[in-house]
Amino acid sequence: MLKEKTLFRGELALPFAVLINSFGVVLMLYSAAGTWTYIFQGLLVLSLMIMRKKFVPSYLFSFVVGFVFGELLDVHELWIGILPDSLPWRVIWFLLSYVILSVGIALSNRCGLPIVPTDLFPRELSDITKVGYPKIKIAFDVTCLAVTAALTFFGLGHIEGLGIGTVLAAFTMGKAVGICGDFLDRHFRFESFMTRRKSAVQQ
Repeated sequence: MLKEKTLFRGELALPFAVLINSFGVVLMLYSAAGTWTYIFQGLLVLSLMIMRKKFVPSYLFSFVVGFVFGELLDVHELWIGILPDSLPWRVIWFLLSYVILSVGIALSNRCGLPIVPTDLFPRELSDITKVGYPKIKIAFDVTCLAVTAALTFFGLGHIEGLGIGTVLAAFTMGKAVGICGDFLDRHFRFESFMTRRKSAVQQ
């Protein structure tokens, strides 16, 4: 007899994921591993609608989530300076932020609600193309990495904001998110008002 999975409400999963993801980003920055800024979030959302060949109103809510995410980044930056920043501690902060972000993104992907545009894009692209999420995520992150390197090199004359931790995360975090997602799927079932409505429509 299979053990029944614990219900995890998407409405609870989303704010928790945004909270820990924002902390994970700030912590990774604090580790001095470096990060990149995704630009043209509107184009990402627009491209998803083009691929789906329809207007998806719920995608627009991802900008609201993105705004809250940005505000939480500012909140975490107010206190993150109290943490020790010697080299051994920076390694610890990077590893901790890596795990936090992997869990947070996996949780975001399962909440059944619109999420930050840069997380929404690989999730929805995986659904549209039926290609495994880890592959899509890694390809997306590496592409962003390459674009950032090119823009900073040609714009500033040198590559900026891309530390070894950023490169490592770009090439591996998709797989880590997939592993965390498999763990969540074994222990929880996720449901939100949007997933319930979609199921009702399909029936």
